[in-house]
Amino acid sequence: MSDLPNCPNCNSAYTYEDGNMLVCPECAHEWTLESKNEQSAEDKVVRDANGNVLNDGDSVTVIKDLKVKGSSSVLKIGTKVKSIRLVDGDHDIDCKIDGFGAMKLKSEFVKKN
Repeated sequence: MSDLPNCPNCNSAYTYEDGNMLVCPECAHEWTLESKNEQSAEDKVVRDANGNVLNDGDSVTVIKDLKVKGSSSVLKIGTKVKSIRLVDGDHDIDCKIDGFGAMKLKSEFVKKN
């Protein structure tokens, strides 16, 4: 059957998953498993627009004209970015672009070279 643990509150074997929580239907106790949360954080994979896995130090190309926030300039399609660094957050990539300086990009707007 399932390999879910028994409820730590009442030891019921009828626990089930609800999103990232475990729930006991008998006593309504809810809890998370730290090992599952740690594993999902380690398994975070950043992919480009084509589905290729990105790693630190890769070179990428911008696939869409991007407006630069706080500036009137535009990052043009085809701009090559060398030596990217992957970070957590809304924008997956930290990099330096010639003519623009330090920049954060989303992985959905680049393709791996």
